This record gives sequence, C-alpha cells and structure tokens, in this order.
Amino acid sequence: MRDLIITENITLDGVIDAAEGWFAPAGDEDVDQSDIIAALAEQREAADAFLVGRTTFEEMRGYWPHQTDDPTGITDYLNRVSKYVVSTTLRDPEWGRTTVLRGPLREDIEALKSAPGADIVTTGSMTLVAGLIAAGLVDEYRLFVYPVVLGHGRRLFGDATGVPGLKLVDAQWFNSGIVLLRYRPS
Repeated sequence: MRDLIITENITLDGVIDAAEGWFAPAGDEDVDQSDIIAALAEQREAADAFLVGRTTFEEMRGYWPHQTDDPTGITDYLNRVSKYVVSTTLRDPEWGRTTVLRGPLREDIEALKSAPGADIVTTGSMTLVAGLIAAGLVDEYRLFVYPVVLGHGRRLFGDATGVPGLKLVDAQWFNSGIVLLRYRPS
C-alpha cells in the first residue's frame, strides 16, 4: 500500500495560504539553500504520484512547465511524475501525464493508494487537503515550517475535521531557518 503524504509550507501560526507571498520554494535567496534543496530532492525521489486540487493544479500548470532555469529540480519532477487532479469541472488538463479524478474522493484515493508504486504527495490544495484529512486518508504530514507569523489566513487544520492524534517521527532544520517536521497519525 502506498502512503499518501501531505507536504505543506506552513507558518509558525499554522497558515498554509500563500496568497501574501510569505515563502519562496526553497527559502531565502541570500542563504545557502543546498540543504533544503537536497531534502526536497530526496522527497521527490520517494514519490511517483502528485495529487492536487484543480486550483493548485492550474496555478502550477501556468508556471512550472515554462521554467527553464530551475536549480531546485521541481520543474523536471513535475513534468515527469504522474499527476492526479481532483476536479469535477476540469476537462482537458493540458499537461502531460495528468489524470483527472472526478470522485468520489475516498474511492479515487483508495484506488491510488492500493495501486503499485511509491509515495503519493499532495501540496497546497487547501480544500482537497481538508477533505483528505476528514476522510482519514493521510499517512504522513511533512510540514516545512517557516519562521513567519501572519495572524490570519487559511490554516492547515483550521477547517479540517477528524484530525487524528499525531506522532512526530522526524525533525530537520535548515540554514534558512525553516524546519521540517514529519508527523504520522498515532
């Protein structure tokens, strides 16, 4: 059985809504980022499926396929990984290796988890993530905690119901001040 992993960039006060531009994909440009780039690469290598909601997918589709000088490796990964978009309205994904999942959510995700392969990772997708948490489908939470406090914005567990008890399984800090916390349901 494959693991479904939620990976989020998150503020100290739990905000995952990036509308205010509080995070960069790999942290502060003035700080050595080799440690966080290596951690992101390690996570990408362990996953062969990428799951997102329609809004996040459309934002990513408008940006990542057009990057030509990406030192993070995210562009190459997104262009080659199997992408799954949860949407009832998206017709043509217009991005190679993309499958649209039309629901029901639990059935679609259980089928993905039971198929052969490596980890399934989701990021962003605030509405989808809340649904995955409420349905008890999440196997691991990987939270890249930024040393930022916003005081407002959508929080990871703000609208989620059915949040299980969590057990910290790993913590890693980076030169940029970002900390990766990995939790699994206890």
